[in-house]
Amino acid sequence: MEINEYKDLLLAKEKELSTAMEYDGTGARGLDADAAHETVDHSVDDDIKGVLFTEGNLQWKVLEQVREALGRIEHGTYGRCVVDGGLIEKKRLKAIPWTRYCLKHEQQEEVGDPPPPTL
Repeated sequence: MEINEYKDLLLAKEKELSTAMEYDGTGARGLDADAAHETVDHSVDDDIKGVLFTEGNLQWKVLEQVREALGRIEHGTYGRCVVDGGLIEKKRLKAIPWTRYCLKHEQQEEVGDPPPPTL
């Protein structure tokens, strides 16, 4: 894939996440709009709000990573691991275009031994 193709994927993901977060936020606010709910309904509403909040938080983290990746494109460092500057595998970039790490450093991150960004 060419860099512009990755950029298009990232821009599409950015739009998708922004739209989803807006929708989730509207849904959570809508739960507060009807004050005539029964007590049980409030409990269900609280559970739904919790799920929407968690989902929104995860979406926000990915959105930040997408925007960081777009920044790396602008700075000419896209496709390079932020730890050691090595090339990120093309299959990995195609699957997760916002990834910051090569496979080796991602595995370190996943086991709780995050490599410090040096680039």
